[in-house]
Amino acid sequence: MLGWFRKLLPREDKFFDLFEAHAATLVAGAEALRGLLDGSQSVAAGSAEVLRQENRADEIAGEVMQAVGRTFITPFDRGDIEELIGSMDDAIDQMQKTVKTIALFEVQDFAPCMKELGFVIVQTSERVADLLPMLRDIKKHAVNIGMLSREIGAMEEKSDELHDQGLKELFRAHRTSDTMAYIAGAEIYDHLEKVVDRFEDVAKRAGRIVLEHL
Repeated sequence: MLGWFRKLLPREDKFFDLFEAHAATLVAGAEALRGLLDGSQSVAAGSAEVLRQENRADEIAGEVMQAVGRTFITPFDRGDIEELIGSMDDAIDQMQKTVKTIALFEVQDFAPCMKELGFVIVQTSERVADLLPMLRDIKKHAVNIGMLSREIGAMEEKSDELHDQGLKELFRAHRTSDTMAYIAGAEIYDHLEKVVDRFEDVAKRAGRIVLEHL
C-alpha cells in the first residue's frame, strides 16, 4: 500500500542535477591533473585547479546530504544516494591527495606512464559523467549504463597495468642510485591508480542502483 502511495507523489529530481554538477567537477579536476602531468600547465596551476574543484565538489556533496534529509520522496533509496555521492566525492578527494603528494615531494617532471595514467583518468571521468544522467530513466538506459560500467572496468584494468609498468621502470632507473626518487614516484603512481579505482566504485554503485530498479 505504501509503495503504491509513494508512486502517486511527485519525486524530487534535483538530486540528478546535483549528481551531474558533481560529475562536472570530476572531469574538470581530471583535466587539471592530466595537464600538470603532461606539462600543458604548470604543477602549481594544475594543483590549484584540482583543489578548487575539490572544494566545489564538497559543497555539492553537502547539498545532496542535506536534500536527503529534507526530501520526502527521493528518486531511489536514500542509502543509495548517499553511497553514490560519497563514492563520487572519494574520486575528487583522491585527486586532491595526488596533487598534495606531488607538492610534498616537489616533483616537476613526470614519467611516461604517469602521463598516460593522467589520460586514463580523464577518459574514466568522462565515462562517469556520461553515465550519471542516465540514472534519470534507469529502465530506458539500463543497457547503456551496463556498457559504460564495463568500459570503466576496462580502464581500471589499464590503470593497474600502467601502475605496475611504471613501478618497474622506476625500480630499474633508481635501484642503484636515488632511493628517494623511487619512493616519491611510487607514491604518485599509487595515488593515480587509486583515482581510477574510485571512478570504478562510482560505476559499481550506479550498477547496483540499476539492478534494484529493474
